[in-house]
Amino acid sequence: MSKFPEYRMRRLRRTPALRRMVRETEVDVGDLILPLFVVPGEGVRRPVGSMPGVAQTSVDELLRDATEAYELGIPAVLLFGIPATKDELGSSGYADDGVVQEAVRALKRELPELVVITDVCLCEYTSHGHCGMIRGGMVDNDETLELLARQALSHARAGADIVAPSDMMDGRVGVIRRALDAEGFTDVAILAYSAKFASVFYGPFREAAESAPQFGDRRSYQMDPANVEEALREVRLDVEEGADILMVKPALPYLDVLYRVRQATGYPVFAYQVSGEYAAIMAAGERGWLDADAAMREALTAIKRAGANMIITYWAREFAKGLGGRG
Repeated sequence: MSKFPEYRMRRLRRTPALRRMVRETEVDVGDLILPLFVVPGEGVRRPVGSMPGVAQTSVDELLRDATEAYELGIPAVLLFGIPATKDELGSSGYADDGVVQEAVRALKRELPELVVITDVCLCEYTSHGHCGMIRGGMVDNDETLELLARQALSHARAGADIVAPSDMMDGRVGVIRRALDAEGFTDVAILAYSAKFASVFYGPFREAAESAPQFGDRRSYQMDPANVEEALREVRLDVEEGADILMVKPALPYLDVLYRVRQATGYPVFAYQVSGEYAAIMAAGERGWLDADAAMREALTAIKRAGANMIITYWAREFAKGLGGRG
């Protein structure tokens, strides 16, 4: 008599076709959002040294990248701006002729069905590199809220579909929601960076966005990586203030948080495969230490499996090309 049970787990693992038939989690190109960095000028394409395949681009070049993404079936882009000049208040971030605002108008004119998401934060625009107004050497939470609302409104006026406050100021979702509604932008959604941790994995992004703080760090407003119950409190507050979508950032090191947020709220939850996650896999691939394509697919699958509705990833186009585009 066989020593094995009647049910053998390996029966459905014998061939690729069988494995696909019982697969529980699939990542589709429609699950991905492509981040893009926009700078002033024309014909500008500056590669980001720490992020292979990623570049700062002017609006005309950004349109080329966004068009390619849309034709591959990627439904949305997330815009970050790098201005020509910076000041203490990050005023270029909420100027109607700012680089993000110009990019939004161009995208909605040329690709009206592409969902345009804009980062709402001041760190790329302030001379000190922090996410808000500085008073006494610290970020002043309440004074910053007005500036964030102005930035979100300028993006909505340009045509943004979703504004995404990433600053982690207390109360910013409610202030932005009221400001949008007061000007008639009731259909503009808010993607709240609700659980954004003070992570070392943001390093390459700060090169791409030219947003490294000039003094101190962001631990007084971004979350302690050790805390998950605090993340759930942050999430509940954002829901109460009117967030439409929740964000967990980074993604792979915080899959437990992502799972808990999805289970606790039932709200749409997006996850950001951040620059350090991307750069680490790409660098290991370049050195032959692992198969970068396979590692990236496995990472995206893990993020989806943990509960993400959508994944923001710099690898979106490469993923889509591997699937053969819309087909």
